[in-house]
Amino acid sequence: MDFRYRVLVLLLFLFTATVVGQEELAIIVTDSAGSALPGVELFVEESGRVVTTDLTGSAFILRPAAQNSLVTAFRVGYATQQFTVGPADTLRRVALLPLSQTLSSVTVVGEIEEREALTRLRAVEGTAIYAGRKTEVVSLDALTVNLATNQARQIYAEVSGLNIYENDDAGLQLNIGGRGLDPNRSASFNTRQNGYDISADVLGYPESYYTPPAEALARIEVVRGAASLQYGTQFGGLVNFVFHEPDRTKGFSLLTRQTIGSNRLFTSFNRLSGQLGPLGYYAFYNRKRGDGFRPNSGFSSDNAFVHLDYVPRNRSGDPSATKISFEYTYLDYLAQQAGGLTDAAFYRDPYASIRERNWFAVDWQLYSLRLDHRFSDRLNFSLNVFGLDASRRAVGFRTNRVSQTDDPEQARDLLVGNYRNYGAEARLLRRYSLGKQTAIALLGAKVYRADNTALQGPGSAGADPDFTLATDRFPSYPSQSSFTFPNLNVALFGEHIFYLSDRLSLTPGARFEYIRTASEGSYRRFDYDLAGNPIRDQEFTDDRVFERNLLLLGLGLSYRRSDALELFANASENYRSVTFNDIRTVNPSFQVDPDIRDERGFTADAGLRGRAGRWVYNANVFAIRYGNRLGEVLTAELRTNADGAEVETGRIIRLRSNIGEAYLYGLETLVEWKAFEREENGKGPASALTLFANTNLTDSRYTASDIPGVEGKAVEFIPRLNLKTGLRFGYGNLLGSLQYSYLSEQFTDASNAPQDRRDNQSGIVGSIPAYGVADLSLSYGWKGLTLESGINNLFDEVYFTRRATGYPGPGIIPSAPRTYYLTVGFRL
Repeated sequence: MDFRYRVLVLLLFLFTATVVGQEELAIIVTDSAGSALPGVELFVEESGRVVTTDLTGSAFILRPAAQNSLVTAFRVGYATQQFTVGPADTLRRVALLPLSQTLSSVTVVGEIEEREALTRLRAVEGTAIYAGRKTEVVSLDALTVNLATNQARQIYAEVSGLNIYENDDAGLQLNIGGRGLDPNRSASFNTRQNGYDISADVLGYPESYYTPPAEALARIEVVRGAASLQYGTQFGGLVNFVFHEPDRTKGFSLLTRQTIGSNRLFTSFNRLSGQLGPLGYYAFYNRKRGDGFRPNSGFSSDNAFVHLDYVPRNRSGDPSATKISFEYTYLDYLAQQAGGLTDAAFYRDPYASIRERNWFAVDWQLYSLRLDHRFSDRLNFSLNVFGLDASRRAVGFRTNRVSQTDDPEQARDLLVGNYRNYGAEARLLRRYSLGKQTAIALLGAKVYRADNTALQGPGSAGADPDFTLATDRFPSYPSQSSFTFPNLNVALFGEHIFYLSDRLSLTPGARFEYIRTASEGSYRRFDYDLAGNPIRDQEFTDDRVFERNLLLLGLGLSYRRSDALELFANASENYRSVTFNDIRTVNPSFQVDPDIRDERGFTADAGLRGRAGRWVYNANVFAIRYGNRLGEVLTAELRTNADGAEVETGRIIRLRSNIGEAYLYGLETLVEWKAFEREENGKGPASALTLFANTNLTDSRYTASDIPGVEGKAVEFIPRLNLKTGLRFGYGNLLGSLQYSYLSEQFTDASNAPQDRRDNQSGIVGSIPAYGVADLSLSYGWKGLTLESGINNLFDEVYFTRRATGYPGPGIIPSAPRTYYLTVGFRL
């Protein structure tokens, strides 16, 4: 038996192992309605330790020998409760009551500022394990930023090493990458919402056209490369958007936020929430519209969400250990695409547009049904069944010569993708004693099926958002294809925390994957004479099936020197499958090698994190090895002639292929300093000032390549310096933040082509120059009323973050100039 499979069998065996030994105390905290309360801090007076309840309301503490312990439970918005537990207790249930009095504005400001903007996940959260790895949690309620437009560079300012594409001023799509990963639609991350997948197709087409509105989020969880063992094979790791829970303290609560801004921006966010007996509910509707900061860039968006959870009662009337949740998400948006620019055009007028007929539309529906059950205080189970019914449509004039004038009589290129996906993921978490220490085992399984279709062909010659096929009018349009992609993924994964001592833990893990990707369909190819007339029309069937089995292994290590200092290290294998959808879509701006292969490699981290007085710090080094890294390089265009031979056309094009072996490494640091906080005696107005610096130094090289001129070159999408710094402040009812982001120059292809400001043809070739952007945000609260305002791109920096080879380009996509916004919020 292969060594890797021996490891997997061993992990499964360890999961079922139980050894009689020292007991521990389980504490389960709920609200008055019996719903689990996560984030409750439990202070054990005898040991001086603080533990926090996870998403199921559970926390575990070691039981002091032969003596009672006094425990204090605290959570914002609930009355603090103290209780005593004895040495013989193994389980204690606690119900916290909501605060009955109205808090003063001073107290509210103090509580907000004491919440940290960036925290990390605990070793165990619900039925997931995060011990020994780099995790980052962005708490949206602790930020004063532009939430109305999902301003990514503000929201993710303290997340290490993220590279962000900034395509519009509305935040319709999130484009983030890190550590050399392509930011396009966050495709290098496994993107989830409340724990389930939201991208088009996790393996076949992992692009995220839907991004939850920041105004609806409680937090954003980011887990780096080691997340591949629990959440998939991606090099980037996990990004999980977590919505607010229903307001368990009321039967009905309302939040409404109305925003206006530059370029006729208007957003409306309206939320209902509450608890009615055993039923909790949370729903919102978000409307966005605006003209955009360039001509031909207007948009409109409608986004709705419903969450219902039900905790049945047992015969005695107490809440049971079972929770059932249902969620439905709807998104529909239409955006006009202003198109890309050449370098010369950008520096003449960065906000011009020569495209009037380009449109993009998304229709996204997500479903989730989740079951959480606590068999005992030591055994938790979760099952999430989810589905996606969605489409994305694009029509427009796109050519590799970006400067070419659009002929209104010509057909537009039409791309239509439909995604019908469904899956189920089950997890079982077991706590037991191993000798004198606690051990925690996780076993999970996932089944995912995707039935996607992709169509490409001639669109209408009009200027409206018409997404119908116009083959009858343009029968010899060169790019025509119709494909179905039936993909299947079955995964089994396991992780185990071994506590070698009270301070040291070891977390091995494994993930076994069965992947079956297939393509079924045909495409047409036309040959033309020298005058451009079609002389041959051929249709080719292209049915492929690609099956593979793989095993990913990983290991994490955590050493808690004290409650204020932790050292961690982890290494995990990663994998990214080639998508047939990428291969079959014809793009005039670049060509795709039909023989590209899957990527495979590993990610490793090692660092420390902690706090000392008013300082909070996090520093780590990382290394990533890519095998068969996919990328783009400038090369001579090849075309098959009438005899079937490949000949050079004389043009230089971008080729997407397996560039070679790549190695990336760097240092990531985050330092926070609370310069001063609200006075402890509570006298005078609440005040606080926190400064932070998020610094990332990264280097990279292609260590081997069969393509001439690539070996030794830097990997694309990596600025050597990625700095985000700023301050957060509060005085009385006023909160604010000032942030600055700086990224050094980065290449966009493996040949490291430099920028040529004189380029007046393509706009897709060359580096992205260094840029720095500042943002200012302010918020003022009085009772249930909130006023927010700010300036994005405070100093009106002219810059761009992307050279698009397809939509919304091709060409340089300018980033937004200075913009303003004003939000009025009311809470009932």
